[in-house]
Amino acid sequence: MSDLDQYRDDDDDESAEEATPQLFYGSVDEFVRERLIHLYIRKVGPQNDGHYRWAADWWNYAEAISRLEALWRAWEHLRQDPALGISTWWRDHADHHMTVLLDPEGPFTKSTDRNTHGEPLPYTAPPAGLFPDMRET
Repeated sequence: MSDLDQYRDDDDDESAEEATPQLFYGSVDEFVRERLIHLYIRKVGPQNDGHYRWAADWWNYAEAISRLEALWRAWEHLRQDPALGISTWWRDHADHHMTVLLDPEGPFTKSTDRNTHGEPLPYTAPPAGLFPDMRET
């Protein structure tokens, strides 16, 4: 390999690093706390109090963690598409997973957390270290 080829390879590596977008949110918790609970303004509560269910401690529910992680990852990817990315995220990801999560018979069926109409979904911070910031690893 010539000296010139070595420099070309280094430039290609730098271009690949620059092309890889940085995460906007560092963890699923940050995504839920900073964005999702503010996007889905639904009255939630136990039977007859709200049509929807949500648990402030969503991180105690394996299904919720998996679905919310999928929502976060899809959002991070689709936000890069300036034309249809967010619309696709809403249609194919958010509305699908949130319908399941908010369903009274879904994973939060026994939750007694509630809010009033117009408020964000209830939120309780997870234990420290449960969702490390992926931008720092």
